Parts: sequence; C-alpha cells; structure tokens
Amino acid sequence: MFYYIKGGLTVSNPTMAVVEAGGVGYKLTVSETTWRSLPRASLSDPKEVLLYTYFSVREDGIELYGFGNERELASFRMLLSVSGVGPKAAMAILSQMTPEKFALAVCTEDKKAISKAQGVGPKTAARIILELRDKLMKETSMDDDDLSKAITDHTNETADAPARGKLSEAQDALIVLGYSRAEAQNALKNIDVTSLSLEDIIKQALKQLMKN
Repeated sequence: MFYYIKGGLTVSNPTMAVVEAGGVGYKLTVSETTWRSLPRASLSDPKEVLLYTYFSVREDGIELYGFGNERELASFRMLLSVSGVGPKAAMAILSQMTPEKFALAVCTEDKKAISKAQGVGPKTAARIILELRDKLMKETSMDDDDLSKAITDHTNETADAPARGKLSEAQDALIVLGYSRAEAQNALKNIDVTSLSLEDIIKQALKQLMKN
C-alpha cells in the first residue's frame, strides 16, 4: 500500500518516528538502527527524511513500520517469513544489528549474535538460521565450504603471500560484506597477518566486528 514516506521528521525515539507529509503526521515503528541514522528534529525544526515502509494489518491492530533503507526492509520481510517470528522479534533483531551483520550472523550460523536481540531465544535464532541461511548464502554468493573463500574468490591464496596484499584482500572482502572501510581497517589493525592465511585473517576480523 505504501512504498515509502517522504516528509518532515518531527518526532523520533529509538522505537518510533513521526513524519509529516501532506499535512498528516504518520507514526512509524522503527528499529534502533534506523533511528540512529535519522537526523535530530522537532516540531519546530523538522528535517526532511525518506523512510521505506511496511504496512501491517493484524488481528491485534494496524501498524506502519519505517526503514532507513531498502536492505533493512528486505531483511524485515525475510524475518517475517520465518515461522514463529513476528514484527516485534524482527524489529528487535534489526535494532541489535544492521542488515549486513544480520546476514553475516545467519550465514555463519551465529545463534549467539542473533539471540542477543530482546525476546529472541536460542531456539528462535536456530530456526531463523535454518530457514534463511540458504537464501542469504545465494544472495551473497557464499557457499557452505568456506565463507571467506567464496567472498574473496581466492581459494588458491597461500599463507606466504605478502602481508600488505593479504590485508588489502581482507579489507575488500569485509567491504563486500557491507562493512565500511573504516570498520574493516579497525578490525584488521591488531591482527598479526604474517603467520595467517587470508581466510584466517578474514575470520578473525569478522569475530572482532561481530563483537561491536
């Protein structure tokens, strides 16, 4: 029904945003991830924003959800397709992690990361991984044998490759996964790359990023 709403942001908090468009103030439920991306605004100082929307009609009420980008909306829809996962749990997960980190957690079967979301237990996290992993692996061109190798497409890299080259390749792989260049560089700076293969460098960097 609604694809996006563009207008003046007048009120926002970690769970809600009000966007005025055409003289109407639309209340949208948002994740903390989206909220953090919004400008600070008020009724006296509105800021123009565009939020992608999901219109939910349920027995217990009607609700409009807002997302800062289409990838987060797609992740929300994907989560709703999992049996036993409703809008509340989906928003809790997307408040806990970005869509990129969510996809990484699913593909690496990181139940612990997903179950950090409020109201999401290990069993639900395991079900999410079971039902979404194959789909996300295909979307990100990952395979079951080795996540890092599939991302970097360097299955023949050797452990004695120049350290600078391995760092560059590892950084590029993390950027492909959706991390910023600054995040990738920060995760890699304390890793001793001289004695590690490219794949091990990437895996250690991912562990560091998932802690943040």
